[in-house]
Amino acid sequence: MDLVPLFDTVGEAGAALVGGAVLGLLFGFFAQRSAFCTRSAVLDLTRRRDLKALATWLAGFAIAIFGVQLLIWSGHVEVRETRFFSTAQSLSGALIGGLVFGIGMVLTRGCVSRLMVLGASGNLRAITSILIVALVGYATYTGILVPLRDLTGGLLSTQAVGGNDILAQFGIRQISGVILGAALLLGSLFVAWKSRLPLWRYGAGALVGATIVGGWYFTYQLSIQAFEPVQAESLSFIRPLATTIQYALGSVSAAGFDQGILLGIFAGAFLAALLFRDLRLAKFGETGTPSVFRYVGGAALMGFGGILAVGCTIGAGFTGGSVLALSSLLGLASMVAGAAVTDLFIDRRSERQGRAPDVIGKPSGALTPAE
Repeated sequence: MDLVPLFDTVGEAGAALVGGAVLGLLFGFFAQRSAFCTRSAVLDLTRRRDLKALATWLAGFAIAIFGVQLLIWSGHVEVRETRFFSTAQSLSGALIGGLVFGIGMVLTRGCVSRLMVLGASGNLRAITSILIVALVGYATYTGILVPLRDLTGGLLSTQAVGGNDILAQFGIRQISGVILGAALLLGSLFVAWKSRLPLWRYGAGALVGATIVGGWYFTYQLSIQAFEPVQAESLSFIRPLATTIQYALGSVSAAGFDQGILLGIFAGAFLAALLFRDLRLAKFGETGTPSVFRYVGGAALMGFGGILAVGCTIGAGFTGGSVLALSSLLGLASMVAGAAVTDLFIDRRSERQGRAPDVIGKPSGALTPAE
């Protein structure tokens, strides 16, 4: 991929912005069509539902790992100098931050990427939650919550366990990552068959994962062709929300890959909702909707937990997970655990007692399905 013509046209920062926007647009479009959501996938397991959301999520996760590991094995991407491996990563941040994020994910009834897709479709609850995530994420990334972040994240690092590369930990070759990805892909196909997931939805979920592969390839090419130092990475949402506030405040001089991702996901999700007539204004106060305080609290937890875990379910779970970073996969597992426990002790208990989650004494009515 020769990026020099693009550099000559829009500059290096502009090229990063364009690349992020294209990837974000594809992610937003296919995430909207497939109803891609980590929280829904977790609830498929804990509530023993039809597994369609889980199969969709697994399609994306498997493609992300298989595709990125194939790129690394074939020499098309090099990740040793990325943030996941060049410095020690916080395992305590991954575990505690992931747990906090998972709790918030259930309280807001959607992971960050799902909330952004819903916001682009007209969901005011999701838009409010994203704004809170961004503000708290900014405060944790470079504001008043930095001391708490550093205190929690400094408890245990990958240095204590010999590094963050899982393959290196076990002393096995890179081809093992490709084999693992292929096995996950076969597993996702089995779950899709078992749940009778429509082929188009499986494909849309897989294309969500493919954007992670594209992100790694594009940013690696950017890193070896641009004059200014650029680090290879892929899609994330917590950090881009925080850095976009920095850009708005003038702390960052130029928009780049992060801002392109955010612009793209909103544009892609809005386009999909428009084309398939899914635009709908969703407000607080609708039947079965929890209170605004629950959304605000959950969003605040996701903002803090996501920065502490160095990413959300996409930034840590998919982008970090696709390179088999120990901290990222532990963070993802912790997010899943936090979501499962929170759903068990808050939403499911409330439903058994015949009331809407978090609304004491309110008649049960018809609970809104997710979000």
